[in-house]
Amino acid sequence: WIIALSTLVGWWACTLTARDLRIADPSCVVWDEVLAFWLILWLIAPAGFWAQLVAFLLFRYFDAAKPQPVRWADQAFKGGGWRGGFGIIFDDFVAAFCTLLVIALWRYVAG
Repeated sequence: WIIALSTLVGWWACTLTARDLRIADPSCVVWDEVLAFWLILWLIAPAGFWAQLVAFLLFRYFDAAKPQPVRWADQAFKGGGWRGGFGIIFDDFVAAFCTLLVIALWRYVAG
């Protein structure tokens, strides 16, 4: 429930911040990264320090390098209004999904 509620509040906050700053995806907004990483940590729990560090590094790779499908998600919802606010969060959720997919494949192969 916390992640769902935080997503709705974040969508609202990202929309207003982008509008007020007149920037489609302001770099000063980090709520989207925090929210996506909460989701990752929740879904890989229980996980030790090293597993969390690997998850963080994978997430940062997908978020910063924006390989497909993260690049598609980043470009699909550009713009103003509620669509733009959703887009700020959505590409980070896709990066989180890619991170979780890599971790799941790693666990499958290793285990």
